[in-house]
Amino acid sequence: MHAVVVRVSVGDREVAERGLREQIIPRVTSAPGFVGAYWTRSEDGSNGLSMLVFESEEAARAVEGQVRSGAVPDTVTVESTEVREVVANA
Repeated sequence: MHAVVVRVSVGDREVAERGLREQIIPRVTSAPGFVGAYWTRSEDGSNGLSMLVFESEEAARAVEGQVRSGAVPDTVTVESTEVREVVANA
């Protein structure tokens, strides 16, 4: 398994969360090889970190490419993405 780790900064928290629920989650969960995902935010809501897990490195890289191309709500800025191998889970 491989995970896409995404770090974002958030402008308008309400707009970002609506976009997450209405756009991002449906797109990610329907991607080939999807296993699971977690989206987190900082206490003040100004930034977020997510981990999107896929069956293969190829599937993870395909989604990372979508994230890098700007497939996020307007009020969200992608700060970084990286693909990592999942070495354990519980």
